Amino acid sequence: QVQVVESGGGLVQPGGSLRLSCVASGLIYRPSVMAWYRQVPGEEREFVASILWNTGVATYSDSVKGRFTISKDNAKNSVFLEMNNLKPDDTAVYYCKWVIPGSSEYWGRGTQVTVSS
Repeated sequence: QVQVVESGGGLVQPGGSLRLSCVASGLIYRPSVMAWYRQVPGEEREFVASILWNTGVATYSDSVKGRFTISKDNAKNSVFLEMNNLKPDDTAVYYCKWVIPGSSEYWGRGTQVTVSS
């Protein structure tokens, strides 16, 4: 059974940085894409960034482009989100998603990021 676990969230001041990690275990098939989303209570889950397993090509939402960087370590079934110049609007629960072609999507339980002075 595939399990996805995020870590690295916390409290940071505006302008600060955090690095989120996401590890998937129990993978039988190679994923096609991994992605980060975030959600604020009462709002819909929002796409943040994604990265292709094979090519490493990354895509970002306009709200984080230039500040966040997604990366991966295929050998460790891990994906990361480096977040710089954080703003209060970045406060949310951050979720990691793994997509297995022809199978399903797997989500973690999320990690809280709070940007506040």
